[in-house]
Amino acid sequence: MQFQLFHEIQADLAKVEAELQKYVDTSLPTLTAASSHLLHAGGKRLRPAFVLLAGKFHHYAMERLLPLAVALELIHMATLVHDDVVDESKTRRGIPTVRARWGNRISLHTGDHLFARSLLLISELNDPAMTAVLAKISVEMCEGEIQQMEATYDVHQTFRDYLYRIKRKTALLIAASCQLGAMAVKADPSAVRALKMYGHHLGMAFQITDDILDMMADEKELGKPIGSDLRQGIMTLPILEALRESRDPALRTLVAKKEKSQDEVCRAIEIIKQTGAVERSQIIARRYLDKAKEELTRLPAIPTRDTLAVIAEYIEKRTY
Repeated sequence: MQFQLFHEIQADLAKVEAELQKYVDTSLPTLTAASSHLLHAGGKRLRPAFVLLAGKFHHYAMERLLPLAVALELIHMATLVHDDVVDESKTRRGIPTVRARWGNRISLHTGDHLFARSLLLISELNDPAMTAVLAKISVEMCEGEIQQMEATYDVHQTFRDYLYRIKRKTALLIAASCQLGAMAVKADPSAVRALKMYGHHLGMAFQITDDILDMMADEKELGKPIGSDLRQGIMTLPILEALRESRDPALRTLVAKKEKSQDEVCRAIEIIKQTGAVERSQIIARRYLDKAKEELTRLPAIPTRDTLAVIAEYIEKRTY
């Protein structure tokens, strides 16, 4: 499905992949091995794809878009490595994490190195406006992670708290990918804004869908254990919706419990499903996707606009 979504930029995405490999190769064997392990674990490469697709809305210039696409994926990879340390994750996409293979110290420095390499690439663009956007979202992404850590196991979180957190955790970088791809090719400011907002709404829906899949997906297809968020005390939308609606006092106790058995996780998921929280979360994700599609009406009617609409539909239907 991914290749169908990105067919018009498939050749250029291959260039991004080759360039990413160059940037994870270092003179230090352990650092290269850890970085390459993460790179070869796969991934949807959504952020580079959005950079390239946004570049279609003016004078498409690969020499401007390539370093930006690589930089944004390196930032994303860095956050994944750090997240796995914080979450003590053993697997990602069905394979051992960098943390599981090399430990916390190597993982942290690998993430730092990937982020530093992204800064070098961004500096080569010599564009203060684009650098400012990336600097701002990097700060906000870190704030979002701290907020999530401080809010674990807190059953009194609000819907607003959740939206604030997922905006920083996921939507900001996807929105920036769309925004910066358009800025790189000097697209019209109205197109830059529409693409940024499309990316924001899509990113919000993407994270809500992720949170739903954490309870509903096939474990092998998802590539990590079901109920990971519950185990880690992360208050996702289905959990918050269920806490608001459920009359079963056991749910609040189970969610707030810091050490849960597999049976307790399964019981909590069953209670959450019974409240209709998953369906209500799906409706909210769909609303964000409708907003994303609405932003597309403000863009020129070129084939890429249709591609972005299809991607929005894929986000809703994805199973991993």
